[in-house]
Amino acid sequence: MASSSAVWICGAATSITASHRYRPNLFHLSVLPTVPVLVRTCTTKPFNHYSAHHSNNFLENFGLYSPRFSFVNSSSTSSSSSTTTSCSTVEEDDDVVHHDGSVSSKSWVDTYLPAQLRPYAGLSRIEKPIGMWLLIWPTLWSIALATTQGHLPNLKTMILCGLAAIPFRGAACTINDFFDRDIDKMVERTKSRPLASGVVSPWQALLFYGFQILLGIGALLSLNNFSLILGIPFLFLFSTYPLMKRLTYWPQAYLGLTVNWGILFGWAAIKGSLDLVVTLPMFIAAVFWTLVYDTIYAHQDKEDDQNAGVKSTALLFGDSTKQVDYRVCNCMHCWFCPLWISCWPWVGILYDCSSKFVSNQWFGAIVFAGTLAGRLLS
Repeated sequence: MASSSAVWICGAATSITASHRYRPNLFHLSVLPTVPVLVRTCTTKPFNHYSAHHSNNFLENFGLYSPRFSFVNSSSTSSSSSTTTSCSTVEEDDDVVHHDGSVSSKSWVDTYLPAQLRPYAGLSRIEKPIGMWLLIWPTLWSIALATTQGHLPNLKTMILCGLAAIPFRGAACTINDFFDRDIDKMVERTKSRPLASGVVSPWQALLFYGFQILLGIGALLSLNNFSLILGIPFLFLFSTYPLMKRLTYWPQAYLGLTVNWGILFGWAAIKGSLDLVVTLPMFIAAVFWTLVYDTIYAHQDKEDDQNAGVKSTALLFGDSTKQVDYRVCNCMHCWFCPLWISCWPWVGILYDCSSKFVSNQWFGAIVFAGTLAGRLLS
C-alpha cells in the first residue's frame, strides 16, 4: 500500500508541476503512454501537429526502427514547416550517417573512437543509451520492490545489473542486424549499416555478439545461482526476437517479454527466489507498456515491412492503432493505476508524438522513484 501511495504521489506531483509550468511555445504535456512528463519542444504553436522534421530517436536508439515517425501525412506537415522549428535540426555540415543507418549530428563515437572500431559501435548502438534504459528500469523497479521495508536497495546489485545491460543491449542490436542484413540492403535508411554495407562480415558480427554476451554474463557472476539460471531464458528471448518479425504479427509482444524480463531477474537477484504474486502483475503491465510504444514506432516502416514480408502489430492494427493502444493502456492499470489516475485529464493532448516516446525513459524513472519511496516510507 505504501508503495502504491508513493507511486501515486510521484505521478500526481509530476502532473501538477507540468500543468503549472506549461507555457505555449515552450512546453507540453507528454502522456507516456499514461504519464504526463514535461518535455521541451520548439514548435511555434502550442497545439501544432507532429512536425515532419522532429527527431524521433527512441526505438532507433534501441536499434529496431527508423529515426523518423509521424502519424500525420508528410505533405500536411510540410506546409507548416516554415513556422515550425525543430529542436533536432542541426547544421547540414554536422550531419553524420551512422553505421546503424541513422542520420544525426556527430557523436562521441565519431569524434573519439578509432575508425576501425566505429562499425562495431554502430552494431551495438553504444552512443544511444535510451535502449539501455529500456532494459535497466524494469530491473530496478523489481530490485526496489524486493528491498526490505525501510532500507535502500542493494547498490551493488543495481550497479551490476546496470553494467550488464550495456553489453546485453548491444548484443541484441547486433543479432538484430545479423538476421536483418539482407532486408536492410533494400531499405534506404538501413543500407549503410555495418552488416548491410559489408563493412563488417556476418562472422565478425557473430563473434562480436558472443563477446558482448560474455561481458554481460561476467558482470552478473557474483549474483546468486537462481538469478543466473533465470537469466538463461532472457538470452534466448533477445536472440530470437528478430525471427519473430517473420513468424507472427505480434513481435512487439515478444519484445515486451524480452526487455522486461529484468523484473523477474531483479527480484530473484535480491530474494534468491521468485514470488509471482508480486512480480507477475508488474511484468504483465510492463509488457503492455512495450507493446504500446513499439507498435506506434513500427508504423514508420509499414511499407518497407510489407514489401519485405516482415510482420508487426502496426500492420495488424492498421488505422485502428490509436484506439487499440489506448485500450492496451487500460491493461496497464493492474500495476500503473495510480499514475494513470493522476494524469487522465491530459490523455487527449497528443499533438506531438515523438517527444512522448523519447520520454519513456522518464516513465521508468518515475515508477522507480515511486517504488523506492514506498519501500523507504513503509
